[in-house]
Amino acid sequence: MDNPLNVQAPAGDGAGPRIHSRESFAAALRWGFDTAFEQGARRIVCADSEWADWTLWNDPGLLQTLAAWLRLPQRRLVLLARHYDTLERRCPRFNTWRADWMHAIEAWQPPEELAAELPTVMVSEGGDQAVSVQLIDAQHWRGRAELDNRRARLWCEELDVVLQRSERTWASRPLGL
Repeated sequence: MDNPLNVQAPAGDGAGPRIHSRESFAAALRWGFDTAFEQGARRIVCADSEWADWTLWNDPGLLQTLAAWLRLPQRRLVLLARHYDTLERRCPRFNTWRADWMHAIEAWQPPEELAAELPTVMVSEGGDQAVSVQLIDAQHWRGRAELDNRRARLWCEELDVVLQRSERTWASRPLGL
């Protein structure tokens, strides 16, 4: 596998909101989800090493629109992360909400050799137009959000390579007595 998760493609003309701060990243993610829903996406893949900057998972409005989207046939939300501890701690509303939607949510953990290069990205597929939101530089808050079928397809292919080598994880209810 040559340089996994280093997606490069020419920029499309469907630019979304600019990412230049933590708040603008959250706004771009919200734009990405809303646009994916409007475009009729069938699958949304979100990847991050630990979800530290995804505070929108605790937003009741997003959870309500996600629930409406997941009620549609053949919809799937795929999460890919090194671990889910931060998400579980920082977003208790999402952690509780997802228990009712585990039939449509997949949580995956990549092998350690691929986890180090995991991007911060949200990408949709299966709709009229594909959406991608990527945080390129978390230290300086630089990223891109756009409607671009080509870039989204490249992201989906790169993430699918990792997903094929990953394991299902993050049970909605811990096993035990």
